[in-house]
Amino acid sequence: MHLPRRRRIDTGELQENWQPRLYARLTVLGLLVAYAIAFILENRTHVHVHFVFATASVSLVWLALLSLAIGVTAGILLAQLDRRRRRRRAAQ
Repeated sequence: MHLPRRRRIDTGELQENWQPRLYARLTVLGLLVAYAIAFILENRTHVHVHFVFATASVSLVWLALLSLAIGVTAGILLAQLDRRRRRRRAAQ
């Protein structure tokens, strides 16, 4: 019975294929996904939100995500307005 030859591991090839940034990014991504799942599970209770003319019962997660989306949108719009104002000053 003839056994196949074992391939020798080339340490140079191993070092070329080692990508620490990729593994760091995958680890961070995995931690963020785990955090998001934990966040959703911890905040799935319903709360009453009182608007001026109406009241709604929503999950706390959706309320937090809506607040985040409004904040990010407002930040982007304010940055655009600031950039436009700076360009006008530079042009004058």
